[in-house]
Amino acid sequence: MERTQKAEAIKGIRDRFDRMSSAVFLDFTGMTVEEVSKLRDKFREKGIEYKVVKNKLVQQALADQAWSKGLTSVLRGMTGVAWSFEEPSAAARVVKDFAKDNEKLKVKAGLLEGQVLDSKAVENQLATLPSKDEARSMLLATLLAAPQTFVRLLTIPARDFVGVMAAKQRKDEGK
Repeated sequence: MERTQKAEAIKGIRDRFDRMSSAVFLDFTGMTVEEVSKLRDKFREKGIEYKVVKNKLVQQALADQAWSKGLTSVLRGMTGVAWSFEEPSAAARVVKDFAKDNEKLKVKAGLLEGQVLDSKAVENQLATLPSKDEARSMLLATLLAAPQTFVRLLTIPARDFVGVMAAKQRKDEGK
């Protein structure tokens, strides 16, 4: 690779890390081309960018980041990086689902808001985060719970009054 190509590759990698909401580092050793193609298709469906990268280029692209030292042990062997730009948990969820059917795919590490996560944290924490839509619906349910309860409490006296009046009417009719 020529120097200008390396500089462009480093710039592209740095740009992806700057724009990402999370990243997952993968070891795909032993996977067939067909399996990797299926993985790429799943990433593409979810809007996740996946690229096989040279470890040295990633190290150079992230050299100015404080958390890059935590990745030195990760950046060995074959490395693929899945960048999530919209939902932080999207890439981790796809990897977790894909790894159920393909044991050769291994998570090396994850990256979320400048914090390096080990493979267990990626699978158990990052992959279980709610999606944006799920989080919005949970927030909306929480926000609507108080007004709904308030309205319900406002209607109780009127309902009870109607019940008392109906009981009085039945009593008067019974005499």
